[in-house]
Amino acid sequence: MRLQVLLPTEVLVDTKVVKVIAEAENGAFCLLPRHVDFVAALVPGVLSFFTPTEEERFAALDEGVLVKCGRDVFVSAFDGVRGTDLGRLQALVEARFLELDEHERRTRTALARLEAGTLRGFRELQERFHG
Repeated sequence: MRLQVLLPTEVLVDTKVVKVIAEAENGAFCLLPRHVDFVAALVPGVLSFFTPTEEERFAALDEGVLVKCGRDVFVSAFDGVRGTDLGRLQALVEARFLELDEHERRTRTALARLEAGTLRGFRELQERFHG
């Protein structure tokens, strides 16, 4: 099979595989080349896949969608990181979450400033026209 993991800004994985293990809302499942075509909504977690040489690889993914059509398996997710070792992958995920937390904090601060500025503008307009 061919596995492609697609993020909004990049192709995270594009490789031949013999097995894919993922997790949907109702539990984990395994896909093999001769399985029926399949669609699943994925929950945040680890996608495991095995190369033709039986090497296990991993991708930590945010929620997304998996589609198996013939010998192609497509996964579309909002965010993800790829790794060959679960311990290293955990460190990558933790670093990404810390980065996202900092980005979210800065975004919330900017949004609060915008809201405050908008409210000040409305107050000034109200005072100007209604005394």
